Order: sequence, then C-alpha cells, then structure tokens
Amino acid sequence: MLTSFAGSHLFGESYGTGTPWVLALHGWRRDHRDFDAVLAPPGMDAIALDLPGFGSAPPPDAVWGTPDYAGAVAAVLEEMEASVVVLGHSFGGLVAVHLAASRPDRIAGLVLSGAPLHRLGGARPKPRLRLRMARGLAARGVIGQDRVETLRQRYGSDDYRAASGVMRDILVRTLAEDYAAALAAVQCPVELVWGDDDTAAPLAVAEQVQRELSDAHLVVCPGAGHLTPLTVPGELRAAIGRLRT
Repeated sequence: MLTSFAGSHLFGESYGTGTPWVLALHGWRRDHRDFDAVLAPPGMDAIALDLPGFGSAPPPDAVWGTPDYAGAVAAVLEEMEASVVVLGHSFGGLVAVHLAASRPDRIAGLVLSGAPLHRLGGARPKPRLRLRMARGLAARGVIGQDRVETLRQRYGSDDYRAASGVMRDILVRTLAEDYAAALAAVQCPVELVWGDDDTAAPLAVAEQVQRELSDAHLVVCPGAGHLTPLTVPGELRAAIGRLRT
C-alpha cells in the first residue's frame, strides 16, 4: 500500500511495524516494488520510495541532478530513526552517495549495488556520428528537431528512448555527473553488493569504489546481473544487517 512521506511530496512503501531505520532507493525506470523481497521479511522496519519521475511519483518541475534528488529524499529522514541505513540500487545508489555525503549526521551506513559511480575506460562515449551531425545541423536550422528525435530513437540507449520531457534531460544530466567528490565525503561504512555479471555497472566499478573508501566491504554475487534486489535479495538484506547500529 502506497504511503505519502515528507508532507505528501514523496510516495512509497512502509515495511515493518516500528520506526523505520532503512531507506531504499531504486534504479532508473524502476520503483519501490523492487525491494519487496529484501524488506518484506520480518525484522526490517523500512521505507522504499518511488523517486520523482518513477512509479507513483510525478517528475520534478526542473532538470534535477542526483544532488537534487538527495535533497528531496533527505526530508524523509525526519520520519525515521536517528541513524539510518540507506540501500541504493543503480541510480538510487548515486542518490544515496550524495545523501550520505550531505547528511553524515543521519546516515549510519550505505548498501550500494549496481551503482555506476565510475565510467570505466575514461570519458563518456560520444553519441554516434550521424546523431552528432544532426544535432549540429539542427542548431543551424538546416533540419528540424523531428529528424533529430528520429535519430535519437534509433541510436539512443534504451533508457534514453524510454524517457521523455524533463526526465530525458535529467538522464542526460546525471550521465554527465562525476561522483568523486561525493564519494570522498562519505564518512559511514559502506557495503558493496555486486553481481559478477552486471553489464550496466561492471564489478570493476565496485572494486574501484572499494579502493577509494576507507571503510568498504565488497560482496560478489556469482551469476547475478544488474537487478540484484530481485535476484539476490538475501545478500542485500544481510548487508543491511551488518550495518545496523
């Protein structure tokens, strides 16, 4: 059953019967239901949100980055215990890192899984040549935006093709973000739970994050892909338990 939080600005699901101490943030194009198998078993008092623009939550009015998402989510902390463990999967992991960096007084630990915190191999790949050329021609008025959109649908990623309006602009903005400063500001313990067959955020990303953080523990899940909340919920639940203070 959906519940409103933070003065009805955010929506999600409550689990357990006590004051929540776990906050779960889902991935791009996902929603709070991804965490049912992780949080529904007894003993876990938690909130799983629908991030703005996904599930039941309307999109933001402006082009947000992940720090903006973290700022919105921070309001929910006032309805939780003083020490909160944040579980962030994929895009939700990016938001979770910013939340921990900005609210070290409230975040007792992070569980991150499938979060693309590093771009392996250097800079972000450029769009295909035809799309880049079309953008240049549209900027000079040679072709219309409808032609550019046709090429975007052909050459863009699945996430890009599925997004529209402000959510497409948010996707583009977040893909260009760098998380080094936010990671460096994380003070709490971090559990990294990663599938060794994750192609969206390869295991090497988790290994790099582990090297950068002073208090990080990596659990590798053999045979698991990107959607770890669905495939290895027990590993995520165990990681949350290790961070309980």
